[in-house]
Amino acid sequence: MQQLAIFGGTFDPVHWGHLLIAETALHQVPVEQIIWVPSLNPPHKQAVAFKHRLEMLKLATKDNPAFTVSLIEVNTPETSYAINTLINLAADYPNTHWYWIVGLDTFQTLPRWHRRHELTQMCDWLIAPRLLGGENIAQSELICKQVEHELRNQSISIHWQLLHIPLVGVSSSLIRQLIRARQSIRYLVAEPVRLYIAAHNLYTK
Repeated sequence: MQQLAIFGGTFDPVHWGHLLIAETALHQVPVEQIIWVPSLNPPHKQAVAFKHRLEMLKLATKDNPAFTVSLIEVNTPETSYAINTLINLAADYPNTHWYWIVGLDTFQTLPRWHRRHELTQMCDWLIAPRLLGGENIAQSELICKQVEHELRNQSISIHWQLLHIPLVGVSSSLIRQLIRARQSIRYLVAEPVRLYIAAHNLYTK
């Protein structure tokens, strides 16, 4: 049975923090491949056009053979829900043990996710601690246990572990703010991504 990890997100834009999380997952867990899944219609966010986010993701990940960018959501006109993504990917990759990579903030919302009873049984969870805010591993672990307890109260069991990543104070929202303020984002994103953002005048308004 192969072991694959899904890394879903808006990636608006993809940055070095995302890449560090994915690389850490490859080496901390016996995962053969990270499948990046950019959200077509994220349920709670507005984002730049999907074609731009997809292209930046391809540029950022193209030099790592263990990274694959999935177009699974392109033919999904409805809101992007995790359960649909996993069911569709499982059809394409049979006989697979699945992991799902999420940030700690996103993991905290799991008790309210669509069809969470099914989803939590279909994969193990790899949680990236907050890259901003200074929480240490012990604090992050306590938050995860609180989420686990909340799910248990809904009669949901879950398997999770924290990713031990180097903490990097970068986020997509910070990058967007810097661009709007006409400040440099060099070394916060992969250089091809920075050039793409400049060429297409993204995030200036």
